[in-house]
Amino acid sequence: MYPSHRPRRLRRNPAVRRLVSETSVQPRHLVLPMFVREGIDEPAPIPSMPGVVQHTRDSLRAAAAEAVEAGVGGLMLFGVPAERDATGSGAVDPDGVLNAALRDLSADLGDDAVLMADLCLDEFTDHGHCGVLRPDGTVDNDRTLQLYGEMGVVQAQSGAHVVGPSGMMDGQVGVIRESLDATGFADTAILAYSAKYASAFYGPFRDAVDSQLQGDRKTYQQDPANGREALREADLDLAEGADMVMVKPIMSYLDVLRDVAGVADVPVAGYQVSGEYAMIEAAAANGWLDRERTVLESLTSIRRAGADVILTYWAAEAARWLRGGDRA
Repeated sequence: MYPSHRPRRLRRNPAVRRLVSETSVQPRHLVLPMFVREGIDEPAPIPSMPGVVQHTRDSLRAAAAEAVEAGVGGLMLFGVPAERDATGSGAVDPDGVLNAALRDLSADLGDDAVLMADLCLDEFTDHGHCGVLRPDGTVDNDRTLQLYGEMGVVQAQSGAHVVGPSGMMDGQVGVIRESLDATGFADTAILAYSAKYASAFYGPFRDAVDSQLQGDRKTYQQDPANGREALREADLDLAEGADMVMVKPIMSYLDVLRDVAGVADVPVAGYQVSGEYAMIEAAAANGWLDRERTVLESLTSIRRAGADVILTYWAAEAARWLRGGDRA
């Protein structure tokens, strides 16, 4: 008449639950994406991403120091230039906003946290695409690769420990690896955005970087319907020398993350993107969800699915929560 198996025995109190917990999230697992904008005098709030701002170089330094003090594992930096052109020349300018900010943080932080840089042209082009365009308006993969190689070297020279090619160009990891190795930066790691989907969840991010994009990126970012394709992309990036691979977005792609983590022999990252952040913030602001519990549950689900590293806009705040003590 009574159950012979009683799983509830292992849930009876916080100490037991802590003892048998299968998945943990620690501050070191978290990377904070940050935006630095040229030509502003004070941080500029991003309306579609409550609590996130476009930083000045000075406010970026202060916020980065706070995040590192909270215990985050790393920072991922995005630049928002004042001027753009067809080839995204600001991306390879040593004095461009992204590279100057990398030098600032490198000088301030040294090796206290992993300093990462987004390696893509979309923030720097006047057309908003991740590469240079042919006369017919399509992205020229191989011309773009040349610029990615240059961009990786400049970012490494500016202090990046890790460069993150996010443009989904064929062969990007191999070209960047060759460029880094040929210029004395063999120790600079590559975090490959291996499975980056053409997702609706990027909407707020385009506000964050003042994107100039007209149209879409479906010819180079992945179709959300495809899973096996992600494994092929990850395999190719690993063969070209990727030190880490990533799935982006993540909350609607946990199955892809699980599959990639099952085949990758390097650390796997997941990017909890702007739209995923905005949805939870909006629901919490309306009183529909407990904000802290929901955020931590979402991060735990990403870890449980196989992520070694999570890029999230809650990284610093979540790190402080996690360091604040055990939770029931």
